[in-house]
Amino acid sequence: ELDKNLALRVRKSELEDGKWIVSGRGVLHLSVLIETMRREGYELQVGQPQVIFKEIDGVKCEPIEELTISVPEEYSSKMIDMVTRRKGDLVSMETQGDRVNIEFDMPSRGIIGLRTNVLTASAGEAIMAHRFKCYQPYKGEIERRSNGSMIAMESGTAFAYAIDKLQDRGKFFIYPQDEVYAGQVVGEHVHENDLVINVTKSKKLTNMRASGSDDKARIIPPVVFSLEEALEYIKEDEYVEVTPKSMRMRKVILDETERKRANKS
Repeated sequence: ELDKNLALRVRKSELEDGKWIVSGRGVLHLSVLIETMRREGYELQVGQPQVIFKEIDGVKCEPIEELTISVPEEYSSKMIDMVTRRKGDLVSMETQGDRVNIEFDMPSRGIIGLRTNVLTASAGEAIMAHRFKCYQPYKGEIERRSNGSMIAMESGTAFAYAIDKLQDRGKFFIYPQDEVYAGQVVGEHVHENDLVINVTKSKKLTNMRASGSDDKARIIPPVVFSLEEALEYIKEDEYVEVTPKSMRMRKVILDETERKRANKS
């Protein structure tokens, strides 16, 4: 793969056995590689994408990109607010008909996960493009996903009854009857903290109910991620688990007690 994919760099991690550091030209480049490996039968767990920092004259520097967003005029203020909160600097604005072309200089860190938010905020109308510009001094912490995760408490089959009772806690990423396991990320919490939930709880049946009554639960359709979207979505303590048959998100530490112990330390 390295012979034909010239922008790819692979090295073995010095910290953990069986872990590899793969470098490429952005999340899309890496997601294409992962999808190719998945179709070839590989199973792998992928952590949150990280940008490559450099030290220049003793100063920590990060990659800066030229970001262009073309959007209907009524959404332009939303785009500017969204990008500047991620340390983007407005360079220029140009009106063309009923659309506005907005140019920014923005850290690559801020672009990770931005595309989905831009499309959502503009009702799918925005066109976004970016390219590498230069390295500049580190811009500081960048606001990423603020909501916590909903995590499966135990392994088993997810039931509509359990999901229905928990829908006020956040958005789900799974369908009823999906198989889940303890530590799997099954949804996004409405608050910033993680929440462990039991989605395998089923309704107790009696001779007064038919087994099909579970179907009456009104389930909001789950959020379905592409591989690229999942890589941009996960936090530092989460993996995207990719197999030939499925793609899931999970916590790096599956056991709830071990996670709490690690967070305290």
